[in-house]
Amino acid sequence: MKLMVALFLTGVVGTALASPSADFQKQCTELLAQKGKAKEAQRLHALFKAHWEYSMREFPESATWRGYPGQNARWTDYSPESVDQRKDDTLSALKVVQSIDRAKLSVADQLNFDLFKRNLELERAGQQFPQHLLMISQMDGIQRSLASMLRMMPARKMSDYEDILARLRGTEKLVEQTTDLLNIGLKMRVTPPKICLRDLAEQVSKQITKDPMDSPLLRPFREIASTIPKDDQARLKREAIAAYREKAAPAFRRFHEFLANRYVPNCRESIGCSDLPNGRKWYQERIHAMTTTKLTAREIHQIGLREVKRIRAQMEKIKKQSGFKGSLTEFFKYLRTDKRFYYGKGTELLAGYRDISKRADPELIKLFGTLPRQPYGIRPVPAYIERSVTTAYYQPGSTTAGRPGYFYANTYNLTVRPKWEMEALTLHEAVPGHHLQLAIADELTGLPEFRKYGRYTVYVEGWALYAESLGEEMGFYTDPYSKFGQLTYEMWRAIRLVVDTGMHELGWSRQRAIDYFKANAGKTEHDIIVEIDRYIVWPGQALAYKMGELKVKELRAHAEKTLDDKFDIRLFHDEILRHGAVPLDILEAQVKTWLAHQAAK
Repeated sequence: MKLMVALFLTGVVGTALASPSADFQKQCTELLAQKGKAKEAQRLHALFKAHWEYSMREFPESATWRGYPGQNARWTDYSPESVDQRKDDTLSALKVVQSIDRAKLSVADQLNFDLFKRNLELERAGQQFPQHLLMISQMDGIQRSLASMLRMMPARKMSDYEDILARLRGTEKLVEQTTDLLNIGLKMRVTPPKICLRDLAEQVSKQITKDPMDSPLLRPFREIASTIPKDDQARLKREAIAAYREKAAPAFRRFHEFLANRYVPNCRESIGCSDLPNGRKWYQERIHAMTTTKLTAREIHQIGLREVKRIRAQMEKIKKQSGFKGSLTEFFKYLRTDKRFYYGKGTELLAGYRDISKRADPELIKLFGTLPRQPYGIRPVPAYIERSVTTAYYQPGSTTAGRPGYFYANTYNLTVRPKWEMEALTLHEAVPGHHLQLAIADELTGLPEFRKYGRYTVYVEGWALYAESLGEEMGFYTDPYSKFGQLTYEMWRAIRLVVDTGMHELGWSRQRAIDYFKANAGKTEHDIIVEIDRYIVWPGQALAYKMGELKVKELRAHAEKTLDDKFDIRLFHDEILRHGAVPLDILEAQVKTWLAHQAAK
């Protein structure tokens, strides 16, 4: 799964408002001048507030996600000038942090200080590499994010629809800025690998339809809220169609032509991050950002090999329990090909996921003391991207914005969507995985906003992978096939440690990575190819899952041993989740502090 919580790398110059950057620079200067005149905690929290407001104005798509008001009519400015200015903004924020005396803060604020400073340092480290030139791939870009953003925007009152129209009309500039950055990337030889972009142009063309109302871009106008008067509904639809015909469709046609005829044909043939300018250092920066560890690629590669060996031994045991007489490779083939393991209709697949999720919900109270109020739903992956995205992903909700979370399941080509993987996948994407963790974080009180919405991939994805392992305690994996599905998903994440580092550090070919995956997991070939291509365009991201899961399991084992019969799984899980997402070393420190308090009781 790719958690769909990344900032949309889109680029339209906003309306004539005061520059978020100029306002923030002024506030940073004032905070520096207040050193010695104001309490350190006051300056720290003033910086938190200023930086949050700057972030919401600078990245209005993120503001829409969070329910932050007043930004829904704009897109982020991704002009080269703005990219450069953001580097200065990060540096200014870091200078203010460095001027604050940590020793004069409370224990709680020392943690806030450490996390905020760490975030800025990670941002600075990433800014030395031209990530902004990789604006698009089969997994990222305006061909995916634009229609999704328009669909998730508030649509309850007239001003909401006016905001959607404003963004729709901004499509032309959005495409222009994206194309400009991609052209710069071509000149600098900073592009995604060509092999992964085979469906890219089609992702764009599928949004260009003869009837404008059939386009995913106009989805919000198909059924306008009944609170809008009929005359206004008709007007909004007319204006949406006009914006589509005059702005969006022509821009997407030009973009399709650019991708098909210029960009994709000229993208690089190599697949490894190490083949990009300063690529090995870039990959190590990605590893650090994604895992929050100081481990090297080669060290993680060895961890992956050990985990693959361990999980493969467990798979052999489950294969024997199922009564299958052949080899593990033959068992993989059986699971991939026997029709009993597959649904015939997409609606049946979605109904199966909904049944699993509703069986999971009442089991949560046994494992968690704190549960979120925010609901979630299950939707099919949009048709215009279904061929080139993974089996499922989660889109976070927002209590402030009045939006539920959504588990998106891929209904494309049902012969590669086996039933035996569905329990583990539901526990990962919905509950007790992504939805539970992110909804709890969304509802936290008493923390700075940046803490509530922190997205350390190793924590978020590590938790969701750990959540899969809770299935037996929740009454799932009662047949050997579903249990094998859970092991397949765990193996999948272990394989990532091997193939990601293999391709980006050790010089593995794409085919070698595919072959290694096929030899060690029961997933279908289509899924494996899509996964490998994902790892290629997102170097290091796939390492976070297993590294995070291993740490949570290690902490649980330590807590069980320390507390013995006084160990309470509900209290342990609440402790893991109550701080929001944090780096692994800080998570470990928090749990050990909690254990000391529990032992003292």
